Amino acid sequence: SKMAAVHRSFVSARLPVSVLRSLQCFKQHREERWLKPFTAQQRGYRAAVCHKIMTPVEVRDLPSVENIPKGMVKVAVHSTGINYADILMVAGLYQERPELPFVPGAELAGEVMAVGEGVTAFKEGDRVAGCPMPPGSYAEECLVHQKTLFHLPDSLTYTTAAAVPISYGTALMGLTRRVHLQPGETVLVTAAAGALGAAVVDVAAHALGATVIGAAGSAEKCEFVRSRGAQHTVNYSLESIRAKVKELTQGRGCDVAFDAVGGKVFDESLKCLAWEGRVLVGGFAGGDIPQIPANILLVKNLSAVGLYWGRYSMQNNAVFQQTVNDSLTFIQEGKIKGPPQPKTFKLEQVRVHTFVIRTSVVQLKKDQCTDLKFVGKCYILHKTLMCKVSV
Repeated sequence: SKMAAVHRSFVSARLPVSVLRSLQCFKQHREERWLKPFTAQQRGYRAAVCHKIMTPVEVRDLPSVENIPKGMVKVAVHSTGINYADILMVAGLYQERPELPFVPGAELAGEVMAVGEGVTAFKEGDRVAGCPMPPGSYAEECLVHQKTLFHLPDSLTYTTAAAVPISYGTALMGLTRRVHLQPGETVLVTAAAGALGAAVVDVAAHALGATVIGAAGSAEKCEFVRSRGAQHTVNYSLESIRAKVKELTQGRGCDVAFDAVGGKVFDESLKCLAWEGRVLVGGFAGGDIPQIPANILLVKNLSAVGLYWGRYSMQNNAVFQQTVNDSLTFIQEGKIKGPPQPKTFKLEQVRVHTFVIRTSVVQLKKDQCTDLKFVGKCYILHKTLMCKVSV
């Protein structure tokens, strides 16, 4: 009926409005945090703050938020993930640029300290993982909207859980909702030694029953990819992705290609597809945004789809939540391996470890170099180590 349609429209619009209002309220608290004097009598916490683009973040004391905005949850952060987007953000190269100063960090695991008005799913003391939007998890405390927060099974450590939401949420969303990977199909995963690539390999091989071909840039990385569940690997520093995939599939090609590199790697991946194959665009870590030749899509009846996982938090939050909750459940039940044991750093070390990678970004920008392969390699190495910041 017409009224039912209006109701559905209202419900679908209510979440973004609710999140927007919470973020507006959050902005007021943000202004208070940076502009009001911080006295010795106030309760505070440490955070890694970006004051200026292209310079190292600095660990400093900030006043704790006592009046929690509506719909928000204050979390005592135990561990936070270091993601490629964080590095780009503090370098001023990300598509979303927070207002300075800001605290980086887009995923965390920790314990609920307090909740704002309207929060019913979480209470003080709950173990949680989550994705703060706007970012802010490089800190001892962080505000997270209840719609991007998830209950953490007791069997998962905080350090492991902090590596789950973005990589595994993206992997599960891409493989199931975007390319509809089926049991027995063959999937090619590029940058398979990175955090996202390793998650895609894990989910595809163990949860979805697919045959996985993992592509990486060295023999050591290929060995790592096999340990995550890939049946076959391609060392694309030594061999052609297209030729190797054709060889492994007896000339047929793969059903799905999951690419987060872009450039020539994407071009090769597209040419690897079998009849009615699907290629997923998950990012451009190589720095080169490819141009998709429509004639190839037409001749082989191929499909090219994009994936911006974080956007689902606003457009379809139920699906967004399901991907993370399902990932946590799969790990708890032993259906997937989950992230490998991460390398950890103390909060004080984040200034050094983020700047090491950003120095490469700065140098490339100064040289007006459009080939970001070096940055991509830093990212893959960094994420292969699954670095977490322990606070």
